[in-house]
Amino acid sequence: MTVPSTSELPEGRGADRIDTTTVHPARRYNYWLGGKDNFAVDRESGDQIAAVYPGVRTLARENRSFLGRAVRFLAEEVGVRQFLDIGTGIPSADNTHEVAQSVAPDSRVVYVDNDPMVLVHARALLTSHPAGATAYLDADLRDPEKILADPQLHATVDLSRPVALVLIAVTHFLTDDDRPHEQVARLLDALPSGSWLALTHFTTDHIPAEIVRRMEAEFAAGRMKQDAVPRDCAEFARFFTGLELAEPGIAPVTEWRPQVPPEQPPPLADASIYGAVARKP
Repeated sequence: MTVPSTSELPEGRGADRIDTTTVHPARRYNYWLGGKDNFAVDRESGDQIAAVYPGVRTLARENRSFLGRAVRFLAEEVGVRQFLDIGTGIPSADNTHEVAQSVAPDSRVVYVDNDPMVLVHARALLTSHPAGATAYLDADLRDPEKILADPQLHATVDLSRPVALVLIAVTHFLTDDDRPHEQVARLLDALPSGSWLALTHFTTDHIPAEIVRRMEAEFAAGRMKQDAVPRDCAEFARFFTGLELAEPGIAPVTEWRPQVPPEQPPPLADASIYGAVARKP
C-alpha cells in the first residue's frame, strides 16, 4: 500500500485543518515508525523525547506489532468479523482491515480518528476486499455517543453481533478529566456479549527511575510537551473490569503472544507499554 506524502496533500476535506506548526501525536508516531507523513515540528518533538527516552522508537514498533498479532488472534482464533478501530492513526503497513481480511476477507472494519492528517489519508484505509467493508468516521474517543450514533457505523457493522473494539495507543492521550475508563466502558456497553477489547497504553512502570525523573524535569521546564499520560498496571487493568482476559492476560506488548524466540525481544525499558485482549461475557 502506498500512502501519499505530506508534500502531496490532496485538496478537500481535512487538508485545510492541518496545523503544521503544532506537534501532533499521530504524526510524531508516524515519524518514530519511519514514515514520511510528518512535519518538522513533529520530528523535533520526536527527537527531543528520544534523546531522553531512547527506547521510544522501539516502543512504537512493538506497539504496532502488537496490533497485528491482536487482530490476527481475533480474526483467526476467535472468529471475529467486525472491528471498531478508534484512534487509528496515519495508515501504515498491516492496518487492521488488511490483517483481518488476510484471514477472513469478509471482515468489516470501521476506523475512527479526529486527526485531519488521518482524514486526508483515509482513502488508504478504505481499500477493502470486495467481500468485506471498511468505513472511516471523523470523530473522537472523548465523544462515544457521536461514534455510536454515526450512520456509517451502522451501515458497516451490525452491533447486534460481536465487535472487536481496538484502542491501540490512544487512551494515554486522554487525561483523567477526560474520563478514559468511562469512555471505554460506554463503548463496550453498546456492544453485545462475545465482543472483544484490544487495548495498549503507555506506562513508566518499566522505565528506569532516572529516565522518568529526567522526562518529568523536561516537561516541567517546558522543553518537551507532555501529551501522553502514563498509567500503571492497576490503572490499565481497570479498562478490563468485568471482561475475560485472553492468555497471557495483561502484559507488556513484547510479552503478549510474541512471534520471536524468548531471547530476542527488546528490554522492557525500551517498550514500556501494556497490552491486553479480553472478551465481554
